[in-house]
Amino acid sequence: MQPTYGSGTLVEVNEHHTVIDFDEHGRRVFSTRLVVLQATSSPAPAKAPRKRAVKAKPAEGSAKETKPKEAKGKNSKAKN
Repeated sequence: MQPTYGSGTLVEVNEHHTVIDFDEHGRRVFSTRLVVLQATSSPAPAKAPRKRAVKAKPAEGSAKETKPKEAKGKNSKAKN
């Protein structure tokens, strides 16, 4: 139990970082030498699987029609 984030599940520990997946605040990374862990007998709550974002398909006929651009240069100016 961490005072700010509450209960969580230990994900990864190495000599520099400790990663904890908190039940209500997501994943957080801490400095290993500063982390104080406390074991608990209560199981972690089941998490719903994360859904991937789906890109919206453009509707038919909504594509912009572009006109070809006229070349710009010395010879493209009209003389009056």
